[in-house]
Amino acid sequence: MAAKETGSVAQAPACLCVLCGLPAAGKSTLARRVLSTAAQLGWRATVVPYDDLIPEDAFRTRVVEESVKLQEMHTEWKSHRQAVLQCLEQFLKNPKVFAELPSSSQINSTAWEKCIQALQQPEGLKSDRAPLLFMLDDNFYYPSMRYEVCQLARKYSLGFCQVYLQCDVESCISRNQNRSQPIPTEVILDMVKRLEFPNPQKNSWEMSSISLNTTDDLSESDIQRVMELISSALRNPLSPAEDNTEQKEADRLKCATSVVHQADQACRRLISEAMKTARENHVPSEHMKSLAAQLNESKATFLHDLRKQFLQEVPFSQEEEIDVERVVKRAVDIFDDRKKEILSRIINDIV
Repeated sequence: MAAKETGSVAQAPACLCVLCGLPAAGKSTLARRVLSTAAQLGWRATVVPYDDLIPEDAFRTRVVEESVKLQEMHTEWKSHRQAVLQCLEQFLKNPKVFAELPSSSQINSTAWEKCIQALQQPEGLKSDRAPLLFMLDDNFYYPSMRYEVCQLARKYSLGFCQVYLQCDVESCISRNQNRSQPIPTEVILDMVKRLEFPNPQKNSWEMSSISLNTTDDLSESDIQRVMELISSALRNPLSPAEDNTEQKEADRLKCATSVVHQADQACRRLISEAMKTARENHVPSEHMKSLAAQLNESKATFLHDLRKQFLQEVPFSQEEEIDVERVVKRAVDIFDDRKKEILSRIINDIV
């Protein structure tokens, strides 16, 4: 599709475009390129940068591992993400309010004002004819995170699409280290384990998605593909009509989140017990550090596999209640065996 053709598309009032991928995969660079192209077409476009909108303290909760406070911090971080969508929804409902935030907002007001001010209509263009484009810039590593955006688009009959930036982890780490404020490398490595990229074969609502290889520089062809995707989304806005299949997938995601959360809490208790046992057996400090690292790594892998297995293999229907407690107990028993193996190995190594 030529650029002139994309510029004439305006069947939906707006499009929500999700940019997802590892940190330093190139999402911000892509957003800048798309903004420039959109401006040439007379579109009103802006980036919704989660890193700027959400306070830094909330992002740090993703790497803090103090078991007592972890769930409280995770909940706080999730509430900040929801606050971003609430502000976006308020603007969609009443654009004339512009940068005003909800009274209970938890996001950075200055960053939000900058985001929305970018949508002010260029002089000489009619605001009711120019498409609105919101590019949501975040990692969006779980489908449930992306689905919340899809639901918002469906509620207001907007276009919805996703761009997955596929970049090898070595390049992401290298780029991150060259940033003025790099994030810890372990955060990127942890996200590699968590990342579930868009999968239209499994999730019907992810049909309007493309993948870009961003290990190398973005090409003009890449930008054209993104513009064509957005144009198609604008031509085909989501319907607010209820979709049972989509609801079923949403319920499965919600249930999976509950299972993984409860399993996570149980695993943390088992790890605490293992560390206590090690101390009682007078395990040296250097071995204690190794034990903690091995247990936490095993837990992260275990929870990732549990979530993936639950989403892909557990039979599920809206009419059938999942016995979450039973699923969690069976899963945690498996991790308990792994914990005992690791603990036994550490203790035997020092005997």
